[in-house]
Amino acid sequence: MTYSLDALAHRQAHWFEHSTEAELLLEWMHVSDFDEAGFDEAGLRRRWNELADEVRYHRERYYNEQPEIPDAEFDELLRRLAKLEKDYPQLAVPDSPTMEVGAPVPEESSFANVEHLAPMLSLDNAFDDGELRDWLARTPAPAYLTELKIDGLSVDLVYRNGQLDRAATRGDGTTGEDITANARVIEDIPHELTATAEYPVPELIEIRGEVYMNPEDFAVINEERVKLAEGQGKKPETFANPRNAAAGGLRMKNTEEVKKRRLRMIAHGLGAREGFAPDSQWDAYKALEAWGLPVSPYTKRVTSSAEVLAQVEYWGEHRHDAFFEMDGLVVKVDDLSTQRALGATSRAPRWAIAFKYPPEEVTTKLLRIEVGVGRTGRVTPYAVMEPVFVAGTTVSMATLHNQTEVKRKGVLIGDTVVIRKAGEIIPEVLGPVVSQRDGSESEWRFPSECPSCGSTLAPQKEGDADWRCPNARSCPAQLGARLEYLASRKAFDIEALGEKGAHDLIASGVVVDESDLFGINEEVLMNSTVYTRTVKKDKTKREINASGRKLLENLETARQADFWRVLIALSIRHVGPTAARALATRFGSMQALRDADVDKIADVDGVGMTIANSLQDWFSVDWHRAIVDKWAQAGVTMEVEASQRMEQTLEGKTIVVTGTLEGFSRDSAKEAIVSRGGKATGSVSKKTDYLVAGENAGSKETKARDLGVRILSEEEFVQLLDGVLIAEH
Repeated sequence: MTYSLDALAHRQAHWFEHSTEAELLLEWMHVSDFDEAGFDEAGLRRRWNELADEVRYHRERYYNEQPEIPDAEFDELLRRLAKLEKDYPQLAVPDSPTMEVGAPVPEESSFANVEHLAPMLSLDNAFDDGELRDWLARTPAPAYLTELKIDGLSVDLVYRNGQLDRAATRGDGTTGEDITANARVIEDIPHELTATAEYPVPELIEIRGEVYMNPEDFAVINEERVKLAEGQGKKPETFANPRNAAAGGLRMKNTEEVKKRRLRMIAHGLGAREGFAPDSQWDAYKALEAWGLPVSPYTKRVTSSAEVLAQVEYWGEHRHDAFFEMDGLVVKVDDLSTQRALGATSRAPRWAIAFKYPPEEVTTKLLRIEVGVGRTGRVTPYAVMEPVFVAGTTVSMATLHNQTEVKRKGVLIGDTVVIRKAGEIIPEVLGPVVSQRDGSESEWRFPSECPSCGSTLAPQKEGDADWRCPNARSCPAQLGARLEYLASRKAFDIEALGEKGAHDLIASGVVVDESDLFGINEEVLMNSTVYTRTVKKDKTKREINASGRKLLENLETARQADFWRVLIALSIRHVGPTAARALATRFGSMQALRDADVDKIADVDGVGMTIANSLQDWFSVDWHRAIVDKWAQAGVTMEVEASQRMEQTLEGKTIVVTGTLEGFSRDSAKEAIVSRGGKATGSVSKKTDYLVAGENAGSKETKARDLGVRILSEEEFVQLLDGVLIAEH
């Protein structure tokens, strides 16, 4: 599919003025569409064949090989075909791709074919609130389940008398590949179900799930593949995304290699069953969890359409909070008798729908690669691309991380590349679409000198993938970036100090480094161009302008910033908000922090040895110490106010928070624990003192009970924070 990027750029302003995010997406997708209304019957049939062939081709690539286009582009192809069939019903045929589920097992597959006991259907999609509201209106129910749509590979598990009998891929929904041996080495898939008094194991149960790879494991596996290839003198071959890595791993013949993929699984549905008749999907999930199968902790039972829409909105804003990659929210009617009454089409149940969020992966043309210098001296290559709409905004630049990554990804100047935008993060280039190369592409070479100050670039230590400019104090790019950073909301919140102002202060000599920041007054600021203006009555003179006045006011306010914000403003490597808060809480003052040894700093929860060493290294530099001293002389906060110091009620205690809390986000709960001297960890062990269990606590609560760890409600958690929790009898 080809999109007219010139047309995209031409109409951009109009789109953002008049369109919602969903409408923008559809507008972008249809830039190159043409109206079939003027076609004769033969022309319509040719158009249908073109679209159908393209859908079949890309569906085969997605399920059985390597995808060539992002999911969003495939979804749009399928929507376009479905619309054509809706407008011209004579085009619809029984074997249309719009009626198919998954993709047939490839003929060259080395796995045996097996038939599912019950059809393994797909899901219909909704791409905006209107489509979802329409579905809710025609599918009323007392309760719905909202489930995250995992970006993985569907799997079908058959248990007979509690024993895993067979595992298969989805295939075409009727027939899949027998991958039982591989399923047995995935830790999340039990070989035997565990019966409980409430949920005895049925004679037969067919369970649907999703095999996936979490992002952390994906990064580790790619890193391991790079090291292995380099050790063998070969070009690294890495995976484009976790889904592809999981799909490839599930079809490997060597189970030992499958183990290395670190695949996970979450159960999310039922097929055939004998001796098990739950009333609702929610009850079924409780049974699955009791039997030892992992279920999603993010599934929520709601009782109104408004709550469904609220969940859609919530996960649209928090789609990267889950421990797996997701691209939508599945809505299901909870009651199983209602599900049976609603039935299904040939490809999808009528009682469920998947809401798809705007795409985070698209393709565009890589025009050139440039480098930027950050506040720590790190030199980062970035891609300059033809503008493209992705995840709600139009982007033209994307990070390439470092020169090693450029080589690993194998991108060339002129490539068609796949880019991903994750939330508010700068888009990144995932890799090239090799099949679209025409020979005009060229290799990019990393520069040897800093583009800002001309210093020779080098890695900070041997083997470091990141190259840096060593001129930390006076490289204009580094200093400018540090000034911008300390002016950000997470630090001093100096609204009047942006990129343009920061570089003007440097160029005009107002600041040599950040130590001069709080020494800025009207007299010094007169050397600036950005913060002054020509006097109207005397064109030979200049005066402080409104931005300059604002800057001076901001600086006065910044002197009173919280101590932890001051720590952030110093641009110490690895010291972000979490570590800064923890350090401020534990040591209380800059002097106490400077006097502390490495081990004592490292012992602070949320800090560790890496940050501790970074702090020590930073304070060992004389001009760094001069920054602190000059700021202190200028009246900048250097200690925590006595009234703000939390009583260390949790010192020596290790606490795990799981599930959803009403009064705390995951981050705020951790901050509350750390600020009182406790340790907030993510896993339950014998060393855990308390587990705070919110809604949908999941397996961590079960493990805590097994280990005898005290489990607290949210109310009891608040009591614990206040130091008034009643001891257990």
